Amino acid sequence: MKALLVAINAKYIHSNLGIYSIQAYGIAHGISASCLELAEYTINQYIEDILADIYQRKPDLIGFSCYIWNIQEIGELAVELHKILPEVPIWLGGPEVSYHAADFVRKHPWVTGIMTGEGEQTFLELYRAYESGTVLDDVAGLVFRGPEEKVSQTAVRPKLSMDELVFPYIDRKDLEHRILYYETSRGCPFGCSYCLSSTDRQVRLRSMELVEQELQFFLDHRVPQVKFVDRTFNCNREHTIAIWKYIFEHDNGITNFHFELSADLLTDEEIAYVSLFRPGLVQFEIGVQSTNVDTMKAIHRVCNLDQLRDRVERIHAGRNIHQHLDLIAGLPYEDYMSFRQSYNDVHAMKPDQLQLGFLKLLQGSPMEGQRGEYGIVCQDRPPYEVLFTPWLSYEDVLRLKQVERMTERYYNSRQFEAARRYLESLFPTPFDCYQALGEYDDSLGDVGIQRSRLQNYEILLSFLTTCTEGNADILCELMTYDLYARENLKSRPSFACDNGDPGWRKAEREFYQDSEQMEQYLPEYLAYGWKQALRMTHLERFSIDVLRYLEEGILVRGTFVLLFDYQKRDPLSRQARVVDVSVDWDRR
Repeated sequence: MKALLVAINAKYIHSNLGIYSIQAYGIAHGISASCLELAEYTINQYIEDILADIYQRKPDLIGFSCYIWNIQEIGELAVELHKILPEVPIWLGGPEVSYHAADFVRKHPWVTGIMTGEGEQTFLELYRAYESGTVLDDVAGLVFRGPEEKVSQTAVRPKLSMDELVFPYIDRKDLEHRILYYETSRGCPFGCSYCLSSTDRQVRLRSMELVEQELQFFLDHRVPQVKFVDRTFNCNREHTIAIWKYIFEHDNGITNFHFELSADLLTDEEIAYVSLFRPGLVQFEIGVQSTNVDTMKAIHRVCNLDQLRDRVERIHAGRNIHQHLDLIAGLPYEDYMSFRQSYNDVHAMKPDQLQLGFLKLLQGSPMEGQRGEYGIVCQDRPPYEVLFTPWLSYEDVLRLKQVERMTERYYNSRQFEAARRYLESLFPTPFDCYQALGEYDDSLGDVGIQRSRLQNYEILLSFLTTCTEGNADILCELMTYDLYARENLKSRPSFACDNGDPGWRKAEREFYQDSEQMEQYLPEYLAYGWKQALRMTHLERFSIDVLRYLEEGILVRGTFVLLFDYQKRDPLSRQARVVDVSVDWDRR
């Protein structure tokens, strides 16, 4: 009997740990690898193409991994599958269907049943029941359609020990092109009401003996990125330090490890230890959600904001760890001005990324049950995103969407570091800057249309000249810096000053022909010859001290020459190494 486990991922680079783990567990317990096949697609593929591929695989049993981002696609696909493969059972699993499973089965005649909770052992027993032709009543963790369309529910599945799980990546191919997800724990000790993890407060840890073997697998295969899906990675200090110690001592110089953690729980010992890490070895995702005290109490989020701010700032000072800080709009007691304050509070912590998300009333979360109590109105379809609350109107939500888009484009992309800082300085707060910029961007029309990087720079200049009293010449220089910090442009942008005069070109050639200066600034390029070094790097003349502005926020006038080296990039921002060569330039 052939079972097909199907995942529809948000992007090609993503992978589905759930179906990998179920397959690995099933094979380890006697199911032939040829009888337990995986199929991964993305939400960007045509339903018709996925339908044809599944049909051609000739499965006897189909299982779908369901999340808020793919449940609509799965529903559309499964309706058609049920028509062309009417005898093939279709089973669902995953967080999007586990919590109101009986209602889901009743409403959707194409679904045979749902595996609730953890799926490794449940799917193994389900497969064996179909293979042997036995009834499903003795398989724990199921909700299914029985005789006469009656919906039956079996006993709750006891949770496995984490050491019983089977490492799912041993026989995987093409690892270098995917983000790999990995878990060393399940459960979360905290009870944040918007989060599904609050339904499982018992934390189970995988033994370090197994974890070390699996970490070494990632390191040996030089996997680009491993994302830990442990819900609060640092809730157990001994476990946390043991993992960090192993990846630090066995660092291969390539693999990046992503952890979701609570920054306020970090100890002085942990902060001191991670300060030793290679830049880019790890990155932290930190859920702040709000800085409104009443909001934090309402969502049962335990967090010392002063400690969180202190820990984030101390980690930031090391400049070796990418920090991603999250906010959620639409939570109880958070109105527009309160969220503005939360945004500015987090912005002041100088995160590498500031993600502005919107409350989603996830199926089975405590907040879903409290929607009536708080008067929260959300979409009826996935992802069940907030529409309005007693504190935040739909008009406010739309305005925050503008801030979200501009934050993503101009802050999180790291392509506008100097320019966006200047624009932020022209407004009372960073939030006000992105709000005004979002309104201006919408006024241009074509909302949602992908623009080129140069077009996004030109929008900044147009915004400045139309909506603020800032200095366009300063912005043009800062944007020129930002562009060349990212790439060695083939064609010069229209807003850049003219560096084509004969005197500049002559001085530029002399710089690269000077062996002493090449030895000082670009020793790695000596073997290339001066002409090739000139093509591979870039010199740019500025009338303001951009580096000092980025460091201190002070605008100093003068003549400054910066050298952009693209072979040496900052591992956090991916910007070129930039060196001020003005002193030697003045001696010419």
